Formats: sequence, C-alpha cells, structure tokens
Amino acid sequence: MKTAKLLCLFFLLTGNLVSSQIKGIVIDAATKNPIPYVSIWIENENNGTTAEENGQFQLTIASKSKNLLFSALGYEKKTMAISSDMKVEMTPSTIELNEVQITKKYGTRQIEIGETESPFLQAYENGPRIDIKFFPYKAKYKKTKFIKQIVLNTDCRIEEATLKLHLYKVDNAGLPGDELLEKDYIATVSKGVKKTLFNLSAFNLRMPKDGIFVGFERLKVEKNKFEKTIRSADNQGNVVQTTFCPFVLYNQVERDYSYTFSGGKWTRESTTTAQGASNKKMIYEPAINLILVN
Repeated sequence: MKTAKLLCLFFLLTGNLVSSQIKGIVIDAATKNPIPYVSIWIENENNGTTAEENGQFQLTIASKSKNLLFSALGYEKKTMAISSDMKVEMTPSTIELNEVQITKKYGTRQIEIGETESPFLQAYENGPRIDIKFFPYKAKYKKTKFIKQIVLNTDCRIEEATLKLHLYKVDNAGLPGDELLEKDYIATVSKGVKKTLFNLSAFNLRMPKDGIFVGFERLKVEKNKFEKTIRSADNQGNVVQTTFCPFVLYNQVERDYSYTFSGGKWTRESTTTAQGASNKKMIYEPAINLILVN
C-alpha cells in the first residue's frame, strides 16, 4: 500500500513537470509602452499564442529548454529563452524607404480576383493560426495595378473579433517573404457568416509582378474566445471546448503546392511526383479575394 502511495505521489510530481505555464509582457524597447497583438511562437513547434492588447501573454509549454519567437510588424524579430516570468523588449525596426514612383491613381476601373469554381465554403474551428492564398500576377492586371481591398469570407460566432491580415512578397524560394505593410494590420470582423471588405487604398500598394501571398492570422486573445460544450472523446461526459474567432471559410481547390506556417517559418509542399510530373491535389484554401483598381 505504501509503495502504491509513493508511486501516486511520483506521478503527480512528474506530471506537473510535463507542462507548465509561463507568462510575460512585451514592450517597446524605446518607449517602454506595451505592444499589442505580438505573435509568439515556440521555436520549431506549431504552438504559440498572441499578446493581449496590453502586451501581456501566457502560454502552456511542455519544456522550458526552448526558445520563444516574437514577431510584430514595425519591430525587429526577437528570440528569447523561455523563463517563468518574461519581460520582452522589442526594438523598432529601421524602415528603408523604396524609390518613390509617382503614378496617378484613378479608381475608375475595378476588378475582383481570386474567385474559385468551388461552390462550397467550410469553416474550421481548429484550423491553422496563419494561412495564406497565392495570387499570381497576370498581364491584364497592368490596367488595374493597385490593391484596393481584401475580401475575406468569415464565420464569426461572437459579436466582434479581431485578426491580423498579411500581405507577403514572394521570396527567391517561392515562399512568402517580406511583408508589404510596415505595421500590423489589425482587422475587425462582426458576428455572422459574411463577406467582409478591408480597405487598403491608403497604403497605395501595387500588385507585385512576382505575385502576392495574402493571408490572415487568428489571434489567441481573450476577446476572441468562443466556448461551447461538447461531448468528451471517451463519450463519458461533457467538456468545454475553447476556440478563437473569427473562423475563416475555405474552398476546396486543386493546386500544385500547399503552404504551412509552423514554428515561425513557412514551408512549401510540392505535389510534383519524383519523376517530375505534375500531380495536382485537392487542398483547402482560405476564401480570400482581392479587388484591384486603376
């Protein structure tokens, strides 16, 4: 009996070592003000969280021998070893201005791109935190070269939720590279299943001739929490499931590549066979469109 009690105590103690919760705050190194909605990832893992509006965060981890990656547009990315109570100072990045090109924008001609032939849209409550859609450049876009709006199909179960929108250039490896925006674009989505338009006119963005990756990042913050009671996996009772709104709708489409963001970096999975032949496969792609104007 004594041995059984000792074993029970051992498993309780070691069980507490299996996972632990860390907390911290992210601040601007120059102003010491909190930075809202910083993206936080465990290095080389598909696990992370988002800093709240007041810069505070907490995260359950399996091991403290890892590093955390901190990312927010307008700041240099930072990597730090995990500790119990973290104070993270991020340095504002130096913006290198591109050569200014003066082009008159008329706004008299407009097209919407990105529509698919798939009539079905589906939301995934536990889908990826960051997902993207690639828009290749076409010669006809020369007449409507400016990006006016992002159109996002969403299913929001709470009154109001926020997410980040991302616009990436294509890097030399064909992956999402540098972002076109200088600061995080935090977007608001209201309750319901709908198309929401986000206006980018003020940024004067052109459609890149290498194409563009457009995506969203679901923010794991308190205001976005959506809880519902579901049956447990062993069917022995009910449990509360927590997810984060809004849910982005997806189309099932045929593509040559699929892209995954994990541990702070992008990877691309090719559908080409070992012999080099194209072997397109069906993937679920976020239902995102772009509106271009002249």
